[in-house]
Amino acid sequence: MKEENVILVNQNDEEIGTMPKMEAHKKAVLHRAFSVFIMNVKGETMLQQRAAEKYHSPLLWTNTCCSHQRLGESNIEAGKRRLQEEMGFTTDLKELFSFIYKATFDNGLTEHELDHVMMGFFEGDPQINKEEVASWKWMRPEDIKRDIQASPQEYTAWFKIIFEKFYDHLIQNK
Repeated sequence: MKEENVILVNQNDEEIGTMPKMEAHKKAVLHRAFSVFIMNVKGETMLQQRAAEKYHSPLLWTNTCCSHQRLGESNIEAGKRRLQEEMGFTTDLKELFSFIYKATFDNGLTEHELDHVMMGFFEGDPQINKEEVASWKWMRPEDIKRDIQASPQEYTAWFKIIFEKFYDHLIQNK
C-alpha cells in the first residue's frame, strides 16, 4: 500500500504543499489533521484504544478517531471517511475549532499539526477495524478528566491537549 501524503500548511491553515506522512513526522513539519469526538444521548464520549501495531502511541486511549485530510477533501468529508474506516460507522459531523500542537514521541517522530476538531452523535456499538483500533468504550467527560489526571500515560498526547480545550463542549452537550 502506498504511503499517504499529508497536506503541509502555514499557521493560517493555507496549503503550502504535500509530503509523505512519515517524512513529515520525522521532520516535524506543520500539516493539517483532524480529530473526531462522538457522543451519545447519555452525554458519554466514545474513546478508542489505538491498535498495538500503530507506529506511535500504540495501545493508548484517545478520541473516537483522527487522521489527516487528503488533497481536495473537506474536513468533514475526511472525518466521515476515517470514522467509517476505523470505527465502522458514519454520522453527521460539526467542526468546532482548530488549534496547533506539537508532540514528540520516544521513537523520534513528532506530530506537528493544525488539528480540526469535530463532533458528532451516535448510538450503538461500532464495528472496529482491528488493524486500527484495539478496543473502544463510552466514558462520561467527568470520568475521562479524572482518569487523565490519575493515569496520563494511558492517553495520547494530542487527546490530553484537545480534551482540555474540548471539555466545555462535552459538558454542554450532555
